Amino acid sequence: MHWDWLMTHNYLSLSQILNNLAAGQPPSAIEQQQLVTKALTPSAQAQAFGIMPENVEERIDARSHLFQKVCHNILSLPFFNSTTQAATLVCLWNLWLPLSMQLASIRQQLRRPLIQGILGGQGTGKTTLAVVLKLILAQLGYRTLGFSLDDLYKTYEERQRLQAEDSRLIWRGPPGTHDVELGLQVLDFLRSPHPQDAILVPRFDKSAWGGAGDRTTPEQVENVDIVLFEGWFAGVRSVDPSVFNAQTPEPIQTDADRTFARDMNERLKDYLPLWERLDRLMVLYPSDYRLSLQWRRQAEQQMIAKGKPGMTDSQINDFVKYFWKALHPQLFITPLTQNPDWVDLVIEINPDHTPGIVYQPSAISCHASNAN
Repeated sequence: MHWDWLMTHNYLSLSQILNNLAAGQPPSAIEQQQLVTKALTPSAQAQAFGIMPENVEERIDARSHLFQKVCHNILSLPFFNSTTQAATLVCLWNLWLPLSMQLASIRQQLRRPLIQGILGGQGTGKTTLAVVLKLILAQLGYRTLGFSLDDLYKTYEERQRLQAEDSRLIWRGPPGTHDVELGLQVLDFLRSPHPQDAILVPRFDKSAWGGAGDRTTPEQVENVDIVLFEGWFAGVRSVDPSVFNAQTPEPIQTDADRTFARDMNERLKDYLPLWERLDRLMVLYPSDYRLSLQWRRQAEQQMIAKGKPGMTDSQINDFVKYFWKALHPQLFITPLTQNPDWVDLVIEINPDHTPGIVYQPSAISCHASNAN
């Protein structure tokens, strides 16, 4: 269907169609065709969600039905407001709904709880995504558990001893500050074919001990269908240590920085059994990794504006760059976005936090092979 034909036949923008759909007005035949065309482009995203010309009509019908059921609940979440309604509905239609439907389908085929890993740095929207997916999947009849790498931090006392042994571990977060064995126990139980049995899931209180954080009362859960396991380096693998011998990206500048990076790279190997429990891994990938610094500043400014304590810009710089020294995004995350063996889905994140290109690394690999 040609663009000029659509323009002469009452063409509406996607946000207008979705606003009408949210108000209970089904799309016209022409608007339905617009939704079909949109679902097939870009082709990389259509492929990522298994949408093809032969099933697109069925997928759009199912998505429209689900959209009407959940849109008002999504808009009522505290993350969103009236000024972002159009963008929220478009994101719901283009990303959250097809992703939820895909996870539900995989869970059904798997015949046991699905462990979906979510890798994303600061400000990439891991928490928002998990909340939205949980709401949509509940509408589809699936119980979802949000579980974070943060929930596996060692206790305050254990981390104090760890810091006494290695003074470079000035903040919780880098490899070595988590109880990997505890994570294995929890994920192994959650992956079992008997999810109706109750399990205690560890939780972490970041406000304890003046912000140092500590374990808190675990949460008892049962009948879990899908686990969303998220973290700032969830699924990240160690790299060839020779990369630290060459010129390294900022802020890895000194010999001490390179030694710290090598040590953190080595400690990543302890997490490999944990990553092997993940059935799938998606990466929330900023268009520029340095955006995480900008996003952290914005978050701190918002907290300060609400009367809550927050870090100064200088403290934020030190904090964010500390994690870049431990596991630099260019060295550890970027290669993953092109690795179909370890990553199933990449969602690029724009500077305004909205999702950009969505693709499978396998599709990018095939495209590159065909081009050569």
